[in-house]
Amino acid sequence: MAQPRGRPTSGFLPRSPRHAHPRTRTSLGLLAAASALVVGGATLAVTGATPATPVSADSAAEVPVGSGSYTTTLPAGASGPSDLNGAPVAPKVTDDHTGPAPTNEWWSSLIFQRYPDNPHGENLFAHPLSYKPHEGGLDMGYPDSHQMVGDDLKYEYTAVSDLTLGAAGLDSPDTRTADSSDWTVTAQWEGGGAQLRVTIGQGLPFAYAETDGAGAEVTFSGTPEIWHEDGSTVGATVNGRHYALFSPSDSPWSVSGDTLTADTGDDGYYSVAVLPSPEDLDVFAPYAHSFVTGSVVEYDYDEAASTLTSTYQLETEAREGEETGTLTALYPHQWANVTGDLTDLTYASPRGEMKVSEGASFTTELTTQGIMPSLPTVDAADHDRLASLIDEVLAEEELFPEPGDTYWDGKAMGRLAQLIPIADSIGHTEARDELLALVQERLEDWLTAGGTRQFHYDEEWGTMLGFPDSFGAATELNDHDFHYGYFVSAAAVVARYDRDWADEDAWGGMIRLLVQDVAGTDGEMFPRLRSFSPYAGHGWASGHAGFAAGNNQESSSEGMHFAAATAHFGALTGDEELRDLGVYLHTTQASTIARYWQNAGGDTFPEDYPEDVVGMVWGDGGDYRIWWDGGHEEHYGINYLPITAGSLYLGHDPEHAGVIYESLVDKLGGEPEIWRDIHWAHRALSDGEDALRMFEEQWQTYEPEAGGSKPHTYQWVSTLAELGTVDVSVTADTAHYAVFDKDGTSTYTAFNPGTSPLTVSFSDGTSLEVPAGETAVTTG
Repeated sequence: MAQPRGRPTSGFLPRSPRHAHPRTRTSLGLLAAASALVVGGATLAVTGATPATPVSADSAAEVPVGSGSYTTTLPAGASGPSDLNGAPVAPKVTDDHTGPAPTNEWWSSLIFQRYPDNPHGENLFAHPLSYKPHEGGLDMGYPDSHQMVGDDLKYEYTAVSDLTLGAAGLDSPDTRTADSSDWTVTAQWEGGGAQLRVTIGQGLPFAYAETDGAGAEVTFSGTPEIWHEDGSTVGATVNGRHYALFSPSDSPWSVSGDTLTADTGDDGYYSVAVLPSPEDLDVFAPYAHSFVTGSVVEYDYDEAASTLTSTYQLETEAREGEETGTLTALYPHQWANVTGDLTDLTYASPRGEMKVSEGASFTTELTTQGIMPSLPTVDAADHDRLASLIDEVLAEEELFPEPGDTYWDGKAMGRLAQLIPIADSIGHTEARDELLALVQERLEDWLTAGGTRQFHYDEEWGTMLGFPDSFGAATELNDHDFHYGYFVSAAAVVARYDRDWADEDAWGGMIRLLVQDVAGTDGEMFPRLRSFSPYAGHGWASGHAGFAAGNNQESSSEGMHFAAATAHFGALTGDEELRDLGVYLHTTQASTIARYWQNAGGDTFPEDYPEDVVGMVWGDGGDYRIWWDGGHEEHYGINYLPITAGSLYLGHDPEHAGVIYESLVDKLGGEPEIWRDIHWAHRALSDGEDALRMFEEQWQTYEPEAGGSKPHTYQWVSTLAELGTVDVSVTADTAHYAVFDKDGTSTYTAFNPGTSPLTVSFSDGTSLEVPAGETAVTTG
């Protein structure tokens, strides 16, 4: 079986395969996966470098940032954000929209017009509700049941249209983004003498509409059953689902067939809510006029207590009365860790049951497990063999692909960077220094404008684009966390051995720009948290989200790789806020990945879904298939790679990790053959001795995955074979630690990113002295 060397793509269909390797993905299969694709107040801050303000192309084409630089004009022959035909596209926003244009959101098809003949956008999955914009307003529905598609490889809660939010006479040529926040968006329609704005959001059972120039108009998809009618409040059921419509008290609803109207006129408003049952109307009515106007997540990382506290705050405005609270449906990863009380109300969703919180905010608490930059090398490993394998890598004819692009060059840098601390740990300083020089030189090449490889700042979209790019990273704004995570990770390794190099006045300024492009929080040059959805708890890979199935996230592990790299780079440069951002991203995603990609706990996948994992999470469900025609090893492994010490989260539940590995073996009818090193590394999280056995039997003959290497895999499996599995019951008062258990014997390890010795205290009373810039290990 031929082996494709890398990660599958995320983005639109159809387009070129992700790689020019023997296996190419099948577009038709993914068209089915996407359900018949329709072509048609910041509270977080990233400190550190303050990059130069971009200047206009007519005054300067290059902007210096410390020792590096970026361009403000596209390199010759390069393309930025484009539509399906290759024509440049601008953000589809209103005249009063402010700030950089967000992308990679659940609602991004509103702002990024990928398909020239569809100026409105695709299905939007906010959960529990789905929406579809069109010239007459916004279709709204509650997908409360699933169906199986694609030979039962995908389950989906298909978008439904139970009613349309509109305004009398509205006929809009397009749908534009007026405003957005962490998990809400306001869309605008204007035409036919009417204007409509609707604010919707993840977890919101309400949609909030504002009208101008015309009255409110809500049209049901069929004749509704009206079971409550009291002037400005109407309760109705259509297609077996229950809704409440609320207008101002002086503008009652009028019912005519399947249409309800209210004389809201200029500066008018109304709201519509989906109800779990008609009996719940009295619970929703008090919040009908408390309009949500924004959303923001605030987090606090308590390093000493190993706790991440996240507060999800909705900004509201009382349009009538004084109520400022609301109702919010929480995903399982939220309600399982919420600190307050919840109501008895629930909704169905593709992520499992959602439970409802009452009030304008709720708070979750998660235990922060350590994020190590590398594993220690154990004495039981053959150090001479490790040194020889590292030398073999250095002797390879092509260490970097040519001409290289943001993804493949990133993987190549990451592959070499992972070997640097291993070479250091066995005293192979000559190889360490050679590897360090190679990685540093390639990074500097990328971080300097004007060469074969460079970065460009697109001011219109507020994004850093690397050229050469790949897989739509520039034209579709796909996968920036996947690609740039390798740059940040490699830079963190360089910083470990050369702190001056990573200073913001040297090369660290450009690295910080890449971090801010992916997960910036100041909202100046870049949209807030572009590649991370705070409410969903994970990222979305497609920049435009132009799919009937919503947006998608495939390689959750590469999102985690970026998070770990950010934490390490922040810690090594003394930037605690940047480190904390990485911890926030890593800890939050760790609470979602096993649950939503691997059905940990058994409550996410529908009972009739036959698979144990999904390769991709979609807005409308989950799909076993991936973005190319891969085998079972790739369907599982795409959410493991790249294997780094930041991957230990995959083994936080060793029993579950073992079940997932055995699930793959059962599918294959034997041990993995494709991406064997990825699966050995994953196996080591549940059974290190078995993983080491497989490596020893095959190490001389197998081909590593493109981002891996034999010395790295050998060090990983030999270390875990000796130390055992991850023990999350013991925590530490540092961001960079790990505890392992083997047959009742505990091993404690920690990394000190600082410049002074550090005493790490573990929750079971163990203490560990860690020299500056080093890793220490003790057994208890």
